[in-house]
Amino acid sequence: MSILNRKAKFQYHFLDHYVAGIQLFGTEVKSIRQNKVSIVESFCQMRYGELYSINMYIAEYKFGTHKNHTSRRERKLLLKKKELKKINKKLKNTGLTIIPIELFINDKGYVKMKLVLAKGKKIYDKREYLRKRDYLREIE
Repeated sequence: MSILNRKAKFQYHFLDHYVAGIQLFGTEVKSIRQNKVSIVESFCQMRYGELYSINMYIAEYKFGTHKNHTSRRERKLLLKKKELKKINKKLKNTGLTIIPIELFINDKGYVKMKLVLAKGKKIYDKREYLRKRDYLREIE
C-alpha cells in the first residue's frame, strides 16, 4: 500500500531523498490502512531542531471514540539527528524545501514517509517539460 504525491514531480526538482517515520495516533494508522489520506498539499518545516509534517490530511477514523484525532494536525517526523542537522543546514543556506512524495507501510507494519529535498520549478521549466512530453507522445 502506497500513497503518492504525483504533483510534486511536476512542480519541483528533486535533490536528496530521505525516509522518515511518523509519530501517529492509533486511529490515524487505521485510517491510513484504509487509504483515507492525502499528502498532495502537505509540506515539512523545521521547528526547534525537529521536522514536522504540516497540512497532511488523514481522515477521522469512522469507528473512533471521543479520542479521535484531528484531520490536519502537525505530525512529528522521526529522523536521525545527523540527518536533521544536514537538512537544517541545507534549508537555511538555499531556497530549498522539503516535501513528502510517498507514504507507505513497511514490512514491519510501520508507517513511513519518503521525503525529498527539492527546489521549485519556474513556469518556463514546467512548459518545457510539457512540450517534451507531448513530443515524445507524438513520436510513439
